[in-house]
Amino acid sequence: MEALRKLLPPFWKRGAAAYIARQMRIAVPTESDPRERRVAVTPDVVAKRSGGEVGFVVQAGCGIRAGFGDEEYRQAGAEVAGGLDHLKGAEAVAVVGPPAPEIISRLSPGTVLVGLLQPLERPEAMAELAAAGLTAFAFELVPRATRAQTMDALSSQATVAGYEAVLLAASSLGRFFPMLTTAAGTIAPAKVLVLGAGVAGLQAIATSRRLGAMVSAYDVRADAAEQVESRGAGFVTLEVEPLDATAAGGYARELEMSAQERLLAGLAEHVARADVVVTTAAIPGRPAPRLVTADMVRSMRRGSVIVDLAASSGGNCELTRPDQVVETDGVTVLGPTDLVGRAATHASQMYARNVAALFELIFPEGKAVIDLGDEIISGACVTHDVEVIHPRVRELLAKGRG
Repeated sequence: MEALRKLLPPFWKRGAAAYIARQMRIAVPTESDPRERRVAVTPDVVAKRSGGEVGFVVQAGCGIRAGFGDEEYRQAGAEVAGGLDHLKGAEAVAVVGPPAPEIISRLSPGTVLVGLLQPLERPEAMAELAAAGLTAFAFELVPRATRAQTMDALSSQATVAGYEAVLLAASSLGRFFPMLTTAAGTIAPAKVLVLGAGVAGLQAIATSRRLGAMVSAYDVRADAAEQVESRGAGFVTLEVEPLDATAAGGYARELEMSAQERLLAGLAEHVARADVVVTTAAIPGRPAPRLVTADMVRSMRRGSVIVDLAASSGGNCELTRPDQVVETDGVTVLGPTDLVGRAATHASQMYARNVAALFELIFPEGKAVIDLGDEIISGACVTHDVEVIHPRVRELLAKGRG
């Protein structure tokens, strides 16, 4: 009898009928956007979380572009299903980007949906999720609190974007990043200017430093100088009053017009001296702040490169065009929107751990507990009980319909 207890602990603790009845199922479909290479749940997360009260079912081929084959999922303990029928009856569904209508139509009312849903850019789509009866959580709205760090998908993915931005700049620049002393003479290091010292900016600084460049950076937030200098870069000091980031939940805010004009005037000389400019400034739900004007671009040396990480929200550079290469007076302006997908394997692993951490909060014992008194749950929850409940999204919907 004792041997049986050791072999079947779930039966002994919870009763065979309860265990056999049904695991909570977490479903993972292939991403709706054909350009998306990431996957929401990776085999390592399946191996750690599946069994007992939780089971994973993934769509065949969903992880291929991120470097994870179906057999890896099976070995980790997941069920691999063809088509989208596996979504029916699932208690939870994890996606990277916004799901297509054919995915939403297969989800049962009450299903928990988590992903980078773009709630502030697509409020009407959030209303559709509410109408479908889904409880949707958007990683973009997870509060930047200490307890939520393991769920901060924006930060994990921004780390990848900052790294890839510098690699793209280095491969596009017709110069070396490090200083080289050779028989043919000494090569001076490249000068890199990073605008925006959030997670992506700090990673861009660190990567540029590792490649041997001379790095300087600027951010409007009051605590940015210390973070920039801790990465070995010089902080650009301008005659602009720093902003308190805590007043905006850790995110940058817009400057007043007069301060914006002083900012552009102060940055002009630093941009002109740079070989590479990496811009990372973003304001959630708003167009990206303008940091580099067309005149600044023309002031740079021929062969210089600008990589604009804010291209999808309008760009920090006036000349940026999403996913296009713009050349002006010999300066190349790049506006990639797929940087994170270029390191899809590690980006997916990091994102999947964010997903797992959020699910642990929502499903503490294999059953959804939507405790709106919890700051993380209330902060990230967009729709619940057939309503859009997030105040910012509700406000956007009201403005759009007014």
